[in-house]
Amino acid sequence: MASDLAGKHCVPCKGGVAPLRGSAVADLQRKLGGDWQVVDEHHLEKTFTFKDFREALEFVNRVGGIAEEQGHHPDFFLTWGKVGLTIMTHKIDGLTENDFILAAKADQAREAMRPLEVHA
Repeated sequence: MASDLAGKHCVPCKGGVAPLRGSAVADLQRKLGGDWQVVDEHHLEKTFTFKDFREALEFVNRVGGIAEEQGHHPDFFLTWGKVGLTIMTHKIDGLTENDFILAAKADQAREAMRPLEVHA
């Protein structure tokens, strides 16, 4: 179901829209799956781990490119071997479907970086 979200495009928020709450947030979180945390129905958070700083920076650059393409920008925390993402719609100070779409795209970007496992 996360791939359904990842296949969508963010729609520009013009403001004046109420942030998602309750079952709408819960439904999108279920579709998103993974380790994303919904914090106070206000924003999404997740920490990604990597083998080193270079790989973490590569992920930030990948997700940054996706964010630019989507016109929806997360907050990044980059340190050696870790990237924290916080995603929300700043214009309404809360969550919209766009936040879940971008989160799914970030998960997809991380999966694309994983080396293929060789099975004997």
